Amino acid sequence: MLAFTPAAIAQQQPHYTQYLMNPFIINPALAGIESYWDVRASHRHQWAGLQDAPVTSYLSAHGPVGKYARQNVTPTDMRYHSRDKSYWDDYTAPPSHPGVGLTVLSDVTGPIRRFAVNAAYAHHIGLGPRTSISAGIGAGMQTYSLDADKLQFADPGDPTVAGVGLMKRWKPDVTAGVWLYSADFFGGVSVQNIIPQELTYDEGGVVTDAERDGLTPHIFITAGYRLWLNNDFTVLPSIMLKSIAPAPLGIDANAKLLYRDRLWAGVNYRVDDGFAGMLGVYITPMLNIGYAYDYTASSLNFVSKGTHEITIGLMLRNRGGDYAPRQNW
Repeated sequence: MLAFTPAAIAQQQPHYTQYLMNPFIINPALAGIESYWDVRASHRHQWAGLQDAPVTSYLSAHGPVGKYARQNVTPTDMRYHSRDKSYWDDYTAPPSHPGVGLTVLSDVTGPIRRFAVNAAYAHHIGLGPRTSISAGIGAGMQTYSLDADKLQFADPGDPTVAGVGLMKRWKPDVTAGVWLYSADFFGGVSVQNIIPQELTYDEGGVVTDAERDGLTPHIFITAGYRLWLNNDFTVLPSIMLKSIAPAPLGIDANAKLLYRDRLWAGVNYRVDDGFAGMLGVYITPMLNIGYAYDYTASSLNFVSKGTHEITIGLMLRNRGGDYAPRQNW
């Protein structure tokens, strides 16, 4: 018999460095926030060079539905391919509208694999000429797979553990969130793993038993602000608090320098964890790309080659010709 908790060998929810490039991945309230369909593909290799380190990949897509999705593009929308301060001075909040989205995710850490599919719905409401709020919910299924053949036992030939193979457990996946946004600031709260659940394997004499509520809720609080340096450059400081009981509160601080909504560079600091550098470019009104490199401040730095994360974005049905997101910056 073997007993351990899933958290001991795998992250319940993946880490992301470029979550500001795609906050929909942590908050369903972002579904449909833009006037086009936002499609993102991302791959993250954490602690490269370390055996059985986490590897995360996802594909997400979300967009508006209803009249907002079918509205005609006005000449004002087409004025700027490379935005300066005057573009944002003319910003107006989008009309109230619903949005939908889908996320497909794979997260592998050693013998544990998590595969999840989650659909989201959100509704956006204008609070004023330049401010909006949205609320969203996501629901889907996730499977946790344990490959017992990859576990190391004192006696690999023990008949109680030999040949057990792959064990799977299906669990519901429910998320919810709210998002407040304007041309000058954003803020949001979201919860993943809303339903606390046990995760227990018991097959062929191999038992892994998490504590009750082994899959615990993850709470994210995010906020950011836009500061203009001059007509072309903006600095976007932001912070994220992450609560996963009983772990200590996680704190992320970010700063992003953006040139006319076309090129950006950023830094990320995770308290008691490490640093990251980020680069991104909005290549065309359809294509953008971002890259992040994480340097851990823990002892893992001596046995790994850092963490690499790349995100590629497509802006489909982008009738306004925007090179960069208008609502999510």
